[in-house]
Amino acid sequence: MLARYEHAGLTWIDLESPTREEVRDIAVEFGIETLVAEELLLPAIKPRAEFHKDYAYVVLHFPALHHSHKTHEQEIDFVIGKNFLITTRYDTIDPLHKFSKVFEVNTILDKSEIGDHAGFLFFYMMRKLYRAIEYEIEYVRQELARIEESTFSGREVQMVAAISRTARDLLNLRQTIEPHRELLHDLEESGVKFFGEPFAPYLRGISNEYYRVHNHIMRHTEFLHELRETNNSLLSTKQNETMKRFTILAFTTFPMTLVAAIFSMDTKYTPIVGHPYGFWIIVGGMTCCMAGMFAYFTFKKWL
Repeated sequence: MLARYEHAGLTWIDLESPTREEVRDIAVEFGIETLVAEELLLPAIKPRAEFHKDYAYVVLHFPALHHSHKTHEQEIDFVIGKNFLITTRYDTIDPLHKFSKVFEVNTILDKSEIGDHAGFLFFYMMRKLYRAIEYEIEYVRQELARIEESTFSGREVQMVAAISRTARDLLNLRQTIEPHRELLHDLEESGVKFFGEPFAPYLRGISNEYYRVHNHIMRHTEFLHELRETNNSLLSTKQNETMKRFTILAFTTFPMTLVAAIFSMDTKYTPIVGHPYGFWIIVGGMTCCMAGMFAYFTFKKWL
């Protein structure tokens, strides 16, 4: 599917799961090399940035954890020329969809101040994409708050799985955007030569957006580690308390079992056995032993 947007001499071509014919027509129209055009047809494994004579080719992956998409990692290929921007994607990407609506409205109203080349369009688009990642991080923050509340509400066992799921989400976020750092560094250095020195602050602005998102992820990761340690400590304490109660119960019933076993031995001269009140004497002795054990445990503050 191909969508075309034009405004103030700039053209944005948005391709979603493009066909070979669509890519071929776009390549001919904007002078895209055959090898780059072939790259637009299939997803790439790694992000990268290449600078050609008349355009830059950038591949980036963005996380999409809490939406109903095909995968949790979405790829966008950017071909950035002087007066055109081509984006290729293989799934519905919400930030680009919202950006197209805003761009279309501003174009109709002629109120959009984009800039004098397509690099500015790329800058605003990247800022929108990184802001969308912050919404993903906000979902994680809300989950962390729920985990924290549940941890201190006596639901430590249930929180083990919840903590693991949230840790997986944070790890996916971090692994997806981590390669952006080196790519943006290269883009910041080489982009100045391609777009001109006045565009340098905008390239630094893209890097700043990345670092802000990355720092949010790292802070939440550290908070999750603290929650995990706290939950494990509370869970371990609860298990120790349970084991202590069972141990005390075992030690309390041990004298009773021992006394009963002794007087159940089939010997000729077993004391008390045969006495008119032998049963009650034995039961009383067992009760006294049990009471003595309880008193000792209470004195030691084990109960």
